[in-house]
Amino acid sequence: MHYRLLPQFTDLRSFLSHLDAKGQLREIGAPVSTRFELTEIHKRVIAARGPALRMSMPMDDQGSYSSFPVVANIFGTRERVAWGLGTDIRGLETLGTLLAWMRSPQAPQNLRQARHMFSAARGALAARPKIGSSSRIWRDAEPDFAILPIQTCWPEDAGPLITWPVVVTRPPGDGDPGRYNLGIYRMQVIARDRAIIRWLPMRGGAAHHRMWRARGLEMPVAVVIGADPATLIAAVMPAPEGVSELSLSGMINDRRVGLAPCKSIELHVPASSEIVLEGTVSPDETAREGPFGDHTGYYNGAEHFPVFKLKRIRVRDGANYLTTFTGRAPDEPAVLAEALLDVYKPLLRQQIPEILDVWLPPEACSYRIAVISIVKKYAGQARRVMMGFWSLLPQFSMTKMVVVVDDDIDIRSWSDVMWAVATRMDFSRDLMKLDRTPIDSLDFASPLEGLGGKIGFDATRKIGSETSREWGKELRMSSPIVDRVSERWAEFFPQPTNSAQK
Repeated sequence: MHYRLLPQFTDLRSFLSHLDAKGQLREIGAPVSTRFELTEIHKRVIAARGPALRMSMPMDDQGSYSSFPVVANIFGTRERVAWGLGTDIRGLETLGTLLAWMRSPQAPQNLRQARHMFSAARGALAARPKIGSSSRIWRDAEPDFAILPIQTCWPEDAGPLITWPVVVTRPPGDGDPGRYNLGIYRMQVIARDRAIIRWLPMRGGAAHHRMWRARGLEMPVAVVIGADPATLIAAVMPAPEGVSELSLSGMINDRRVGLAPCKSIELHVPASSEIVLEGTVSPDETAREGPFGDHTGYYNGAEHFPVFKLKRIRVRDGANYLTTFTGRAPDEPAVLAEALLDVYKPLLRQQIPEILDVWLPPEACSYRIAVISIVKKYAGQARRVMMGFWSLLPQFSMTKMVVVVDDDIDIRSWSDVMWAVATRMDFSRDLMKLDRTPIDSLDFASPLEGLGGKIGFDATRKIGSETSREWGKELRMSSPIVDRVSERWAEFFPQPTNSAQK
């Protein structure tokens, strides 16, 4: 099962070169302030579906310039996300089929499928990261966050924020990179050598921290800024059971991720990283993080999270600083979520075969509302689909509203969806309401933090025991009339001649 269409991107630079060759990279030579100005530029460019940006003269609010160019908006379109995964938009579901099979292997239906699946499984196993012994890729820089062009995104943010950090952690007493966790956890800078890492309790980094804390030990943590696109995306994807993010990155990129050792801590990081921060997180030191502008379009509340103590900064020659912003869609997280939904669809269909399509509207914070189309076959089917969706992946458990419609509804058209809700639902029969369920901790509309309600809309035609009434017949013009009017359209609405125009 082959989905990769593009050459391997071994680092961020090779991906930027590809974007440049495709006319999808814009160099900005004018000074750009990392305090608010960068966010506003990025916000306008992504709204216009514009190119990735590389700004060579980033400056702080004191007017001091950084020696590190800032790169932003690399995943500002679905197409660029697909390129980062080595394919095109059509290849995303092919990748998803492979990941679904790895998560829940099924017997192949024929010899050709068996060969493809065997090849895929062998490739996944061979994708384990490769440890090297040299760390001469990087040079030491002053261990001070102030040397980096760290962005302050919104006017009421608590401070500068590292927004694209790949945070690398491991369990205590286990140096196997196959057990590493890679996650994107924002980091608020609070001093020249201190930053707060915001990881939620269910994340892999937080799980590792609990293990170290139980032993009363500091946890080694490496932070990569500017990795190859496959590693960046793998760090935000739910990997199949037993497959680390590094192995997933290797599988996506069709090559093992080369690792190099850190100097001051016992960890390895991708050898192609632009910037590496080495440090530790203590078992007990926390600090108040936030508030910060978030994907909800609001500032989130402040909470206490662990403090990262910086020991070393190491950089490649000519290193790029990768950044983004988070806010009301469109933003890069929303675009990534939209593209990765295509990757998740085969898994959804594997577990709930009647699902035809799924849409997570970006306007609904990319996951809080889902619209699902099905082929309706039996009474109560829509409710079964709702419950299956909510329980399938951790991120789907945060979805507040699920609308299930028939296969004749365009789920990406609110006009179609609202018509189905208005004409195929009775609110005394077709609502499914759940109380006190897991909910996004950032959802301040919920009555309790992390605990709230969900609602399901069965906007399908009612069949069998679902109704005792005759169902209405949908209005449709006959095909011969449609075809005849199409053929005569120019006769009904002739184009004006040149003389008439004069």
